[in-house]
Amino acid sequence: MTLAAVLVAAGSGTRLGRPMPKALVPLGGETILARAARALVCGCDARELSVLVVTAPPEHVAPFTDLVEALHLGVPTVVVAGRATRQGSVAAALEALEPFPAVDLVLVHDAARPGVPPEVVDRVVRALRAGHGAVVPAVAVVDTVKRVGAGDGDAEPVLETVPRLSLRAVQTPQGFDRALLERAHAAAARHAHDEAVAASDDAGLVEMLDEQVWVVAGDERSAKITTPRDLTVAELLLGREDR
Repeated sequence: MTLAAVLVAAGSGTRLGRPMPKALVPLGGETILARAARALVCGCDARELSVLVVTAPPEHVAPFTDLVEALHLGVPTVVVAGRATRQGSVAAALEALEPFPAVDLVLVHDAARPGVPPEVVDRVVRALRAGHGAVVPAVAVVDTVKRVGAGDGDAEPVLETVPRLSLRAVQTPQGFDRALLERAHAAAARHAHDEAVAASDDAGLVEMLDEQVWVVAGDERSAKITTPRDLTVAELLLGREDR
C-alpha cells in the first residue's frame, strides 16, 4: 500500500491576532508549518511516503514552497493554493495527487496541530494498513457537555446533559483509503465553497456516505492552535519536551 500525506496550511492568522498566515507564525524558533511538516513526515517515516502535498494561502504559494524545500524532508513535496474552506483546500490537494496513481492511502493533517507525536501518526497508518478505510485519532472528552437551545438575550436554555463516556474530541492526521476519500469529497463538493456548510473534517464527509470511521488514541500534544492562548500553551509544552 502506497501512502501520501496532505498538510492543510492555508488558514489565516486572524484569530491568532497575527498579520500573516497561521502556518508562518513562529513557534519555538521555527514556523508552525515547519514543525507540523517535520512531525508528520517523521511519524509516517519518509521512506513510506510517495509525496507530501501542502496547501497554502494562494498569495503565499512561493514562500511556502521555499520554506518546505529548505526543510529537506526527504520526500517529494508539492505546494498548491488552498481554497475558501478547509474542505476545498483538501479537495485541491487530492487533485494534486492525480500524477501519483499508485497512491492508495492518504493522511490529512492540519498544520495547526504541529505538536502531533510520531506515535499518533504511526497508529493511524497502522490502522489503515490493517484494512480500516477511515481512521481518526481522538482523545476522551473530560468536560461536562450540555446541549442548548435557542437563546433569549445572553442566556441559552439547557436541553440535556450529554453522556460523555462515549464522546471523543477528534484530532489529525486522519487517514483514509484514497478512493473512499475522493468519493466523499466528490459527493459533498457543492458545499466546499461556503464555510457555513463545508465540513470541518474529512471524516465527517465519509460519515455522510454511511461508511464506517474508526478511532485510535490521540494525544493532548496534538492540540490545535487557534487562539493566542493556544500558542502560549504550545510554547510551554514545547519547552517541557526540550528539557
